[in-house]
Amino acid sequence: MKIAFVGKGGSGKTTLSSLFIRHLASTEAPVVAVDADINQHLGTALGLGEDEAAALPSMGAHLPLIKQYLRGSNPRIGSVDTMIKTTPPGEGSRLLRVREDNPVYEACARPLRLDGGVIRFMATGPFTEADLGVACYHSKVGAVELFLNHLVDGPDEYVVVDMTAGSDSFASGLFTRFDMTFLVAEPTRKGVSVYRQYTEYARDFGVALKVVGNKVQSRDDLEFLRDQVGDDLLVTVGQSDWVRSMEKGRTGPFGALEPENRESLRVLRDAVDATYERRDWERYTRQMVHFHLRNAESWGNAKTGADLAAQIDPAFVLGEAVARLSV
Repeated sequence: MKIAFVGKGGSGKTTLSSLFIRHLASTEAPVVAVDADINQHLGTALGLGEDEAAALPSMGAHLPLIKQYLRGSNPRIGSVDTMIKTTPPGEGSRLLRVREDNPVYEACARPLRLDGGVIRFMATGPFTEADLGVACYHSKVGAVELFLNHLVDGPDEYVVVDMTAGSDSFASGLFTRFDMTFLVAEPTRKGVSVYRQYTEYARDFGVALKVVGNKVQSRDDLEFLRDQVGDDLLVTVGQSDWVRSMEKGRTGPFGALEPENRESLRVLRDAVDATYERRDWERYTRQMVHFHLRNAESWGNAKTGADLAAQIDPAFVLGEAVARLSV
């Protein structure tokens, strides 16, 4: 199951995604965690030191390797130079699975032991001074989009992506790649502004969106969120001494997290698991194609010198069945 955490800067998005990852790890669920936020704080939220987090491999730096591996023997892709972030898989493409070992994980993922389990952790890499004036952050998260476009995940498997703040993911089709999007919102006008942007953009794409109210301290806070987001409000999270200690670098056992906050995380997981029965791989593939054609026309064809529409395999539908056949 693919899960995104989004929200405005300072909403607690990264903290909530790290808590959810810890919750999954504590049950020994297979987890791939991806830091796709421009600020790259998920690693430290999961307990890594600053130097350890800075030493993590960058998915963006390994983009040629990722493309080469995913291309496989797909005859519709002439070379890795013509692969862009939205290039969809087709017959001959290599697909990725959560539990397997492959060159992409070997280059870009690192094991991280958390609360009784071991997760795979991946990061896009920071936006550095060398990128200023020559690249946008979407060139970094393009590696994440390719990863998700070629990923076949099953029930009880989790890919959790901490997205960049605000609505930047709408610059591509990345926002449609998830079974569930959790929007973290504080009980303020600014806190729910990103919610309105998301619902407006996502309305036509069947994006499953639920709001997690964060820093909720009173009934008035709760009523404000209910009034602003209605039935999309799934659960709220209050102040946490455990989180405050974690943010000071003094992380205790996950079982010591307040019971009410652990219950909120269980509600999030139940909401994610419930989406499995509603999965529509044909729609998922159709949306990949839609955004690939848009990107090809707007900039991809000119940049690569190729007709990128020819990369689309009209008979191919991504899904668990085709993944089994490709083993």
